[in-house]
Amino acid sequence: MSSAADRAYAEIRGLILAGDAMPGTPLREEALAGIVGVSRTPVRDALRRLEGELYAVRTPGGRLVVADWDADDVAEMFALRAMLEGHAASRAAARMTPQVLAALRDSNGAIEAAVAAPVPDIGIFLRENRRFHDITIAAAGSARLANMLSALVEQPVVRRTAARYDRSDLMRSVVEHGQLVQAFAAGDAEWARATMAAHIRRAFHAFRTAI
Repeated sequence: MSSAADRAYAEIRGLILAGDAMPGTPLREEALAGIVGVSRTPVRDALRRLEGELYAVRTPGGRLVVADWDADDVAEMFALRAMLEGHAASRAAARMTPQVLAALRDSNGAIEAAVAAPVPDIGIFLRENRRFHDITIAAAGSARLANMLSALVEQPVVRRTAARYDRSDLMRSVVEHGQLVQAFAAGDAEWARATMAAHIRRAFHAFRTAI
């Protein structure tokens, strides 16, 4: 795939993951080409790839739109995330360094500060939550695992859930991240795996309650 198509793919996928292109939003080649700054051909290639990865779907009339996900889709996403991120946490615990622990604590501290603000800052919560999980996945040291996780549609689901959280729900994530840091600091792979899997499963049930 050309570099222009790669750039188009990354930017359009970014719009979807950031929630700027909501489920059901039409994905029109001409408009997207203008946004990305490339011709329609690389956009067409990018959209074909996004459709194959289920970020985009065809309507009965043949239009390409940002995918929405039914209850079964979401349940499967969370089940796969629990397995894969649990494995990532296990690997990360066995490879943990003081520098990575410091980065994780810094990220969770930023989440706690955002949650403690007079009006919780959902934008910072989402950004730092993603950073915390990305640090963990990187620490696992597996390109294969990172690629598998990147194919899962996650951020729009997290965004829709977090927008409905109250302060106690948001703080629960801080506490669970803190427990993960404890497991990583102890170098306990099984504790880290179980804690991450439970964290993801709790998020799934929060999502079901919030929709």
